[in-house]
Amino acid sequence: MAYLKVNSITKQFGGLVAVDKVSFEVEKDEIVSIIGPNGAGKTTIFNMLTGVYGIDSGEITFDGTPIHNTMPQNIVDIGISRTFQNIRLFPNMRVIENVLVGTHIRTKYGFIDTLFRTPRYKREEAQKTLRAIEILNSIGLGNRINDYAQNLPYGEQRKVEIARAIATDAKIILLDEPAAGMNPQESEELLRFIRELRDKGYTIILIEHDMNVVMNISDRIYVIDHGKKIAEGLPADIAGNQQVIEAYLGGVKKDA
Repeated sequence: MAYLKVNSITKQFGGLVAVDKVSFEVEKDEIVSIIGPNGAGKTTIFNMLTGVYGIDSGEITFDGTPIHNTMPQNIVDIGISRTFQNIRLFPNMRVIENVLVGTHIRTKYGFIDTLFRTPRYKREEAQKTLRAIEILNSIGLGNRINDYAQNLPYGEQRKVEIARAIATDAKIILLDEPAAGMNPQESEELLRFIRELRDKGYTIILIEHDMNVVMNISDRIYVIDHGKKIAEGLPADIAGNQQVIEAYLGGVKKDA
């Protein structure tokens, strides 16, 4: 059974069918990319996976359990977290504080504990701080712990956003255009970083327009166009798929 299984999901906005009976599967410890032209429905699919949008029909299961039409906070609680195309860090907070935000999804103390700084509050906050430091050290940002997020280079801000997703105890991490705005050197560093995440046991689902990143990082690729899945396969299969070239790369149809 697939780790994450998406079966014929559909989403309509009024008369517009944004996602039309799309199906795909993700195995544990895989890096799977979803690609397609702007407006193809990729981010809508991410929003359906994370509970931002309900689905009109179909089914999404994670580790055998149906999760479609589940509240976003519950999706995070079961182990699916995401980043966004536009970085959503708190720029005036320190790096470690941004990562601590991710840990608080699993906070066990209550309002009274917070108000009076009880031993329970102090103990759990100390544990969360150690966890945040551990995550930042593991991704090479241990020396940035006390820097303000807005002062980091763009590529490192992306890493902090992913670190915050990791801090939720995620099992699957959804990356929405992580290479957007990066120069070639930053993109290469991102490739290495994503591979390291996979090697540490995270399952990655990626939306990305940088074809160098997609072709060099993906175990498998799904292609979406006008809300429909038009192709799936290994990177080499997708690179040579004429329908994908026409839809995504603007190629000219070959003669029959």
